[in-house]
Amino acid sequence: MEKKQHFVRRELLPREVPSISLALLLAAVLLLNALLYLYLNKFSSSLGRVETDSGLCPFGHFKFGAVKNCSPWLSCEAINREVRKVKCVGEGAVKKVFLSEWKEKKVVLSQLTNSELKEDFLHGLKMLKALQSKHVVRLLGYCEQQFTILTEYHPLGSLRGLNETLHIPKYKGMNTWHRRLMLAIDYVSVIRYLHNSPLGTLVMCDSNDLDKVLSQYLLTSDFHVLVNDLDALPLVNRSAGRLVKCGHRELRGEFVAPEQRWPYGEDVPFEDDLMPPYDEKTDIWKIPDVSNFFLGHVEGSDIVRLHLFDIHAACKKKDPAERPSAQEVLDTYRKVLTLLIREAAMPGTREML
Repeated sequence: MEKKQHFVRRELLPREVPSISLALLLAAVLLLNALLYLYLNKFSSSLGRVETDSGLCPFGHFKFGAVKNCSPWLSCEAINREVRKVKCVGEGAVKKVFLSEWKEKKVVLSQLTNSELKEDFLHGLKMLKALQSKHVVRLLGYCEQQFTILTEYHPLGSLRGLNETLHIPKYKGMNTWHRRLMLAIDYVSVIRYLHNSPLGTLVMCDSNDLDKVLSQYLLTSDFHVLVNDLDALPLVNRSAGRLVKCGHRELRGEFVAPEQRWPYGEDVPFEDDLMPPYDEKTDIWKIPDVSNFFLGHVEGSDIVRLHLFDIHAACKKKDPAERPSAQEVLDTYRKVLTLLIREAAMPGTREML
């Protein structure tokens, strides 16, 4: 009897100990997954910009800074009376931009500089009014008669200065693959919003090279991306057979999509009337190049690029119809972020199991 008990005890011990260890490991993994779920949920709300934004005001109103109540957009009279220009901080083909003050707060005042381009200016204002959302710079007021627009001020400026900003001691902690991927997600979220906007499918036409693209977007103080310049947003309407052309001049270079380039070769002079129109998939072609800029060359960025290789290859399909939608790109980016955060939190777990 004793021998039998001794035999059973020797038989069970080697199996029981690994079973207990495995159970504890599985419990730890489940707990970590639950914590990750809660973290990612909170993370997507605070950093990933969830789809609904309770901070938005009704149409024609804005909320500024820590103020809780919404105010009507400032009128011509209010802008002339209450807004003071401080200095010119930029000038483009359409407008001049001034850092200004309103009620002791910094704001941005944009004014038309070329009367021949007033239609572009007014189109930009129309888009700005209609597209107010978490993806678009906040409109504070406007004056059509004086071709003036008042918007929220973001001290970090356009995305062209991203790398310089990330080398400032105050922001060096933001210079990680994780934060950079979040910025790329923000950018693709803007494209997805424009392709599914309240007005219909809009194409971001001011995007003929990387520098031009980056100049259209702002970097907020809490490190998110907002689209700022909406002067060139033509509408695609497939049901009405309406496609678009980004300007009336020949576009060259690998950055623009193949369908945006003159298709008839060097021997045939460019003629705008002969140039075929195209759709919003031109924006998809450019996503990998813009995201490559966002990812930079920090530790871990090459791993992110590896995970995004397939979706980026799909974005570069020569046939626009074969490229993914902005929603599909966004879904992939988010999945990659979740996967990489999980792997960073649980290194070696797969091998242990």
